[in-house]
Amino acid sequence: MKVAIIGGSGKMGRWFANFLAKEGKEVIIVGRSEQKLLEAKEKLRVETSTNIKAVKSADVVLISVPIDNFETVAKKLQPHTHPKQIILDITSIKVSPVAIMHRYLKSTSVLGIHPVFGPGARDMVDKNFVLTPTNEKESTLAEKVKQYLEKRGAKVTLMPPEEHDEMMAVILGLSHFIGIVSAETLLSLGRLKPTKNVGGGTYKLLLTLAESVVSEDAEFYASLQMNLPMVAEIEEAFRRNSATWANIVKNKDRPEFVKKMNALKSAFEESDPDFRKAYETMYKLME
Repeated sequence: MKVAIIGGSGKMGRWFANFLAKEGKEVIIVGRSEQKLLEAKEKLRVETSTNIKAVKSADVVLISVPIDNFETVAKKLQPHTHPKQIILDITSIKVSPVAIMHRYLKSTSVLGIHPVFGPGARDMVDKNFVLTPTNEKESTLAEKVKQYLEKRGAKVTLMPPEEHDEMMAVILGLSHFIGIVSAETLLSLGRLKPTKNVGGGTYKLLLTLAESVVSEDAEFYASLQMNLPMVAEIEEAFRRNSATWANIVKNKDRPEFVKKMNALKSAFEESDPDFRKAYETMYKLME
């Protein structure tokens, strides 16, 4: 099987190129930067091309490009596709890319996929994937992809693109927002280095979030913030809740603080039976 990866010189593109090559697949990565392609070719020992026509001979095409460039790539890809091809997009947003594939790549089999992990992963074991089929044909393809991924240890969930994006507004949008604001707050206080040396488990968790977010590609994170639905509303709710808690602390209202915190704990325990187990596991990992 021959797999073409458009945007294959990027971090996730290279991850999949490396993984699939190790699986014995014939891999070709397509990108605009000759330098990046050359580096990837030497490191991964795969074929490379700057010409999108190279995807003609591929059985499967993975589109791994920034969401803002997705439509442009789909348009360029259209003349070089054929009915027997399978085209998968692995962007972190699904509604827009899936709609674009339906618009320009009608003659092929398409499926939206979101690998919910970063390029630092060693393999697929215990990694989350979301597949977003929208019709019977895509659901059949999704089941085949699901079987392939699960055989390699992945955890796979199927859902509509709209549900995926709404969930990612919290899972990615809110968590990234908290990480960015936390990083800026720590730096503005001028206490990053001293606190790093004496911090406990909770602080280490916060610092890990802050560092992991700010170390990533700023353009990619900006794209997520600007394109995920309801992010502004969710972040505004976070700001309102932050103000409420800040006022409780400012006013030294101990009874209200305890009351609200206990209510939160009860709500989490009610909504998630594994809440306490996950809490205890987290602290063991941070010790």
